[in-house]
Amino acid sequence: MPIERPAPLRLVSSNEGPLTLELAFRRYAPYVAKVALRLLGRDNEVDDVVQEVFLIAIKGLSALREQDAIKGWLATVTVRVARKKLRARRLKSWLRLDDAPDYEDVAAPGASPEERALLARVYAVLDLQPADQRIAWTLRNVEREKLEDIAEICGCSLATVKRRVAAAQEAIEEALGDA
Repeated sequence: MPIERPAPLRLVSSNEGPLTLELAFRRYAPYVAKVALRLLGRDNEVDDVVQEVFLIAIKGLSALREQDAIKGWLATVTVRVARKKLRARRLKSWLRLDDAPDYEDVAAPGASPEERALLARVYAVLDLQPADQRIAWTLRNVEREKLEDIAEICGCSLATVKRRVAAAQEAIEEALGDA
């Protein structure tokens, strides 16, 4: 009995034709990489996150009915993968198996040395926060997402997002003082 190959993954698009996994990767991999870098703060983990997100996408994209939902869905998957990495990193840090972080890649190319130093300090404080607080704060203050969107991406209530953002902000302000 011959083995049947599955049909290519396609999503219905109203104006651009079907969206294949390859096209989704070309279109959204830079977005996934940007979000992953901002959440994790380390460039050396971004490629792994992008690959893992699109491995998950191989199975999950077929369930999406509208092309417009892809970006949000990929953001949700990216957050889940990043959360897992942040938790593993925290355990490695506790066991003293984590390398010293370098946050140079997170800063914008034109950032001044002072801005780079401040950003490195902020990410050092975020390293000490629970993954969910770090993610909520980063999505709100770095990615400029709306609180409602963060709640949807993180799969929690609006009140929970507000608490997480506030807790991370408080820790940052306490650690940085007048910086």
